[in-house]
Amino acid sequence: MNAGEQPLLRVAGLNRSYGSRVACADIAFELYPGEILAVVGESGSGKTTLLNCIAGRLRPDRGSVEYDIRDSGLRDIWQLAEAERRMLARTDWGYVQQNPRDGLRAAVSAGANIGERLMLVGARHYGAIREQSAGWMARVELDAERIDELPTAFSGGMQQRLNIARNLVTHPRLVFMDEPTASLDVSVQARLLDLLRNLSAELQVAAVIVTHDLAVARLLAQRMLVMRGGVVVEDGLTDQVLDDPQHPYTQLLVTSVLRAA
Repeated sequence: MNAGEQPLLRVAGLNRSYGSRVACADIAFELYPGEILAVVGESGSGKTTLLNCIAGRLRPDRGSVEYDIRDSGLRDIWQLAEAERRMLARTDWGYVQQNPRDGLRAAVSAGANIGERLMLVGARHYGAIREQSAGWMARVELDAERIDELPTAFSGGMQQRLNIARNLVTHPRLVFMDEPTASLDVSVQARLLDLLRNLSAELQVAAVIVTHDLAVARLLAQRMLVMRGGVVVEDGLTDQVLDDPQHPYTQLLVTSVLRAA
């Protein structure tokens, strides 16, 4: 980040509980344009709850989630009208889910899945929409000649590539990813991670990635938060945290990966 640069996303004092169970406790961080942040931790640590709170999908009990909205600056997304928040999610944000089928419309073609977001930002010319959809299919290494096929005709890895194209076609400044490679075979994961890394560098899109896989965090993210029991126990530059973990829980995570290897 540059000195004096305004954050794209600022989270402060974020709390969320489910009855007596605390999922997020006083979470605070800033994310800058083009920066990728990984949120890691075991299942039940609160990382997906955090992601949903900052992505406008789950209202926090307390705290603020400020986003640098075009032409109006930092505003708390939970103070926006629902229609404004929905438009953000469909245009300036992306959300890549673990199961790609959850992010795709099964009843319409691959091209229509991509083109739908273009129409939300005002595109109306069918030929131009189709051309851009085909271009994005090629960009995520899908055969553009399959533009008229339904998502169900594609493999799981191809569906996730289609999902990525659908989310990036409007050139969002921020993308949320919830275990984007976890449901895929190992060989497919590697290719998809390379694609994500290259696209994020090319487009300079910021991202928050939830993962339990430290290798994914190291490959994609410049910074990381380590969560346990709803609390951030460690944060810092990814390589620094993974190479020299300070908190006992982070040390345990890193050691378990080394033993598995």
